[in-house]
Amino acid sequence: DSAGGSSKQARNRQTQAILPLRGKILNVERARLDKMLENNEIKALIMALGMGIGEEQEIAKIRYHKVILMADADVDGSHIRTLLLTLFFRHFPEIINQGYLYIAQPPLYKISFGKKENWVYSDEEKNKIIAQAKDKRANIQRYKGLGEMNPEQLWQTTMDPGKRMLLQVAVEDAEEADEIFSTLMGDEVLPRKRFIQTYAKKVQNLDT
Repeated sequence: DSAGGSSKQARNRQTQAILPLRGKILNVERARLDKMLENNEIKALIMALGMGIGEEQEIAKIRYHKVILMADADVDGSHIRTLLLTLFFRHFPEIINQGYLYIAQPPLYKISFGKKENWVYSDEEKNKIIAQAKDKRANIQRYKGLGEMNPEQLWQTTMDPGKRMLLQVAVEDAEEADEIFSTLMGDEVLPRKRFIQTYAKKVQNLDT
């Protein structure tokens, strides 16, 4: 609610609509369509998009040509984002194919030197700024949740079209993507365990 409230206050009401989701949606990789449609958050999302679901789905009826996933910059936020990406990949693939799906990039840190503030979006950027500052005393604030920012900060860093950074979601290899979603989000535990063991040493963004 705090993130949804800040987003609603921050948005440009003429061009931006906010749909707050309460926590983690259903994992659609493990659920039948009828079970999925019983989920209130998913039903709200389907209604907001306006293009229907299943055989009655029409991409031409979609209400928005930029659907932006905004989630916290922590482990829970990553999980929510993955659940939503699974939903779009499995049930709204045309939104991805048309280039309408994006992921917002909220800042990880605010680094202050006196009255000067720097919004920082990666650990690499943080280390570079601190190294360049040399002996200056830095105040570093880590942002793990969108709700930790007030509406003005959220607009400035994440929602302002003139300043925000967005990642456009694209699927270059549908077959490989299908296999990864099945492995990571499906019922079978062993393939998921093998995947984690195989790629554990390559993980770069691990929030501890």
